[in-house]
Order: sequence, then structure tokens, then C-alpha cells
Amino acid sequence: MTCDHLVIVGASLAGLRGAEAARQAGFAGRLTLIGDEPHRPYDRPPLSKQVLTGSVAPAATALPNLVPLAAEWHLGSAAAALDRGERVVTLQDGRRIAYDRLLIATGARPRPWPDAAQGRLAGVHTLRGREDAAALRASLAEKPARVLVIGGGFIGCEVAAACRDLGLPVTLVETGPTVLAGVLGTYLGAVVGALHEARGVDLVFDAKVEALEDDGTGRVVRARLADGRAIETDCVVVALGAVRNTEWLTGSGLAFDEGGVDCDPEGYVVDTEGRPDKAIAAAGDVARFPHPLYDGRRVALEHWGHAAAQGAHAARLLTGHGAGPYDEVPAFWSSQGGVTIKSVGLTEGADSLVIAQGDPKTGRFLALYGRAGRCIAAVSFDSVRWLPAYAEMVAVRAPFPPIRGGVDQGRLSEMAPGLAQRDET
Repeated sequence: MTCDHLVIVGASLAGLRGAEAARQAGFAGRLTLIGDEPHRPYDRPPLSKQVLTGSVAPAATALPNLVPLAAEWHLGSAAAALDRGERVVTLQDGRRIAYDRLLIATGARPRPWPDAAQGRLAGVHTLRGREDAAALRASLAEKPARVLVIGGGFIGCEVAAACRDLGLPVTLVETGPTVLAGVLGTYLGAVVGALHEARGVDLVFDAKVEALEDDGTGRVVRARLADGRAIETDCVVVALGAVRNTEWLTGSGLAFDEGGVDCDPEGYVVDTEGRPDKAIAAAGDVARFPHPLYDGRRVALEHWGHAAAQGAHAARLLTGHGAGPYDEVPAFWSSQGGVTIKSVGLTEGADSLVIAQGDPKTGRFLALYGRAGRCIAAVSFDSVRWLPAYAEMVAVRAPFPPIRGGVDQGRLSEMAPGLAQRDET
């Protein structure tokens, strides 16, 4: 069956770059983009940084169109159901949109506070979209007495950094031993934690917020920890990770859960029997796929560059202008407190770590992660010029460590298991 109508569900970065790639590859058929928000695609990284500090307005984050799309836009109503037999997507407002090929790029949403009533208290925020960022920016502009950030992942750390840029008192509570332990391991997580602590962030580790309490009028005034401690706060940011937007696929026969929709190596979505549906592909945060660099382990990534690259790959696949497995090396970046952290590869399962360039004491260095004698990831702190060489080592699964007999390497190799330790709880 030819593709006369490509429908993309998800009008964010992966969807937009997918639409552009289809047109660039020569697809001249009907093109439709569906988005749950009323806005055309916009850039999300500034929302947790420049938008919060007020240097960029939420409305100024629009993504540029790189090529003319000649597309139909259905914005402001999310997809509600998928009928693969009829090849129809139904929207929440009742509209039914037929497709020849379908690209699922519905992304993710913030994991909510577990107590819904507490999560609705005035002063309690999550951060994902433009409205979220605008609301949190307004709260920060009122100069709260103390901001409480719950969760020490990238969003939590970036929000804490923005608060300090504004001169606001901020406490970050993390259940693990340090920030970013699940992504960078405890050693580099501690390096990031020290950066935030030096900038005045009050860090509370190995602790859990059990409840948010109000003043009797529906406004948050404190958080109660599981150990009985209380933190007085009038502004709370819940940063507990993400849930993939997959509920609308219920009844479709596709394989999915809150961790993503499953894909085969090329990017086609698979059904509950593991069979690919050659009319449907997925891309971006919502796609869970076997990555060849990591022995086919299924991963779902939330990084900007990945969403753009996989969106383009999936669109070319669906329109007959590309094929083969999706094997881009994962990469991300984060700016926190004036320090730029960039990474290639995935650190999960690392059993070794060396400081391959620079020195953590100076704040400029690159760390290389190994697993079973192979390079699997590299992370740079304000030293991006070193990263491309190590990215290539990750891409070809070069032996770890890449050089032997370096001045520092013996000492660091002995420490490696502790340096690379990850918090798996």
C-alpha cells in the first residue's frame, strides 16, 4: 500500500522534525499533525532554564520550520483512540482522522504527585509545557520564602539552579545518595551536588517527602518528610520523572505501558505478539526500542537530539525513503549553574569509570564509562572539545580503558567500581 496520507500524532520536536524529513525526502502526499496543546511546536529545554529566570518569554520558544510543510494541523485536542483495522485516529473532541501511515510521537508528561489533592494545592508545580513554565515563572517572580524541589534528576537540578540565579532560597530533596545518581552514578552525581551546594542549594539526600500540607485555604505551606522532619515552603516543584503518553493506545493491540510503546529495530511499532505493524512507527520520548550499541536492550530516551533524529528516521521509514535500524548514539546536554554537562552513550550497567581528560577539582573534565571491557558512555563538564573523540569510541564499542599507563589511570581504575556505582532503587 502506498502512503498518500501521513498522520503524525504529537506536535512537538519529534513530530515536527519527522514532518520536515518526510518533505525533504520527497513525500508529496497529504500530511497531518495532531497535538494536544494549542501551540505549534516549541522548544522545551529553555522552559527549565531561561524561561524560569525571565530572560526568555514562554511564547518565544517556538521551533523554526526548516522546510515548508504544507500540512494540516489539528491542535488543542489529544488523540483518544487508535483503530488499526480501520486505520483511524480518534481525537478527544470526537474528530476521526484516517491514515495510510502513522507516526506516534506523543512524548511524555511529568509524573504527578502521588496524592492528587495535595498536587492541586496552590504553589505546587510540575514542569513540562509552556503553561507549566509560565505558571512556575509567575510563582518565582513573587519571591517565595523558600522553593522546595522534590527530585534530583535533570529537571530538578535545572530548576534549583534557576532559583539560585534568581537569588531565591531553595531546598532539593532526593531519595538517593546524591543528585543524578541514576544517570551519572554516585561519583559524578556527587560532583554535580557539590556544584549546587556551593551555589547555596540546600540538598537533602536519602530522604522522602511523604506529604504536602496546606494552610487551610488550599495553599501549600510545608512538606513533611518520612523521618518526621518538616520543610517550610510556599512553592513546590515536583520533579519525579516522566510518564509516557500511551493511554490512548488502549485496545489497539499494540505493545505499550507507561514506559513507552515498543518498536522493532527499524522503528516500526510492534503488537502484543511482537509483530511489527508496517503502517506505524514511533519516535521521541514515547518510543521504546532495542539499541544495537547496548546488546538490543530496549531503551526510551528523553533527549532533544534523539527526538529530532528518531523523528526524521521514522518519517523516512514510513514514506518509503529510508530503512535499516535506528542506531544513533544517545546524547544529551544540561546547563546548571553556569556549567554545561554533555554526554554521549548510556551509563546504565557501567562497572568502571576513569577521568580521561582534565580534573574534577578544576571543574573541566571528561569521564569515560566502561562495561565488560568496552566504552559505553562519556560525560564532559565544560570540556565539550574533548567529547567527539570519545563519542567515536562509544560508537565503535572501543576497548575500555582506551589508553593504558596514563598518570592517573592506575589510581582511578582501582576506584572504578565505586566511581561508577549507580543507585538502582
